[in-house]
Amino acid sequence: MDEPEQRHQTKDWLEVELEDTLDEDYEIELEDAILSMEIRKIYDRAHGETMPRRQYFQALLKLQAELIKLQDWVIHHKKRVVVLFEGRDAAGKGGVIKRITQRLNPRVVRVVALPAPSDREKTQWYFQRYVPHLPAGGEIVLFDRSWYNRAGVERVMGFANDDEVEQFFKDVPEFERMLARDGILLVKYWFSITDEEQQLRFLMRVHDPLKQWKLSPMDLQSRVRWEDYTKAKEEMLERTNMPEAPWYIVEGNDKKRARLNCMDHLLSLFPYEEVPDEPIDLPERVFNEDYERRILPSELYVPDKY
Repeated sequence: MDEPEQRHQTKDWLEVELEDTLDEDYEIELEDAILSMEIRKIYDRAHGETMPRRQYFQALLKLQAELIKLQDWVIHHKKRVVVLFEGRDAAGKGGVIKRITQRLNPRVVRVVALPAPSDREKTQWYFQRYVPHLPAGGEIVLFDRSWYNRAGVERVMGFANDDEVEQFFKDVPEFERMLARDGILLVKYWFSITDEEQQLRFLMRVHDPLKQWKLSPMDLQSRVRWEDYTKAKEEMLERTNMPEAPWYIVEGNDKKRARLNCMDHLLSLFPYEEVPDEPIDLPERVFNEDYERRILPSELYVPDKY
């Protein structure tokens, strides 16, 4: 194959890859698209003009490219990063986590979303089950809910008594200072949405069969106890906001803008820069004239239905 033809073929491959990348973005965005018409009308009236899709994708791809640079910087300098995502149910934590990790190496950037504690874990030091998930050098860990469960859902739902909650508030500042002293970079986000917005998002889940799995009995109770959650959140932010580990509040009513704002802010917290990169040379394949590829039985193949 001559050089011009090879360049042309490479360009075609890159265009196909770019189309696949955009298709992946569209697939993710479709999570918001399947709504009953009545809920869609209510949602549109509540939100007004949304961010144009083209503008959103351009900003998203730019930020994701910067996140790759941040990832490489973390690896190169053996940094340890922990990011906590907290907020009410349906506030958009999962959506921003999904966009942050979408193009990053899952061996470097891990998401931790722990289930309810087991009977054994309930007898342990409260922070014990979170400690094994903390990063080693060159890793970023994103907690989709964290040890702040004790100050939120456990407190409001009665899974922790007043003494346990008070002990948490005494312990958590020192725990986070310990992490900071050991060199862990800790970032804490609270995603804030209004009462009306949460109601709309719950209605979306009720009427969308692809999202009903997201609606748990605990989520329904969070609607009933909105004010209790508000009081718990206010005290949590007041008592656990400190210079070593400040809270950052993300206005979450507009999903797209909330994702972009959070990603942009996260990048601004680190003095990352492009790191030296070894050039990659694709080696030529070794051909063996005596090798003949075996024909495998047809039943081993997945049927071509699409």
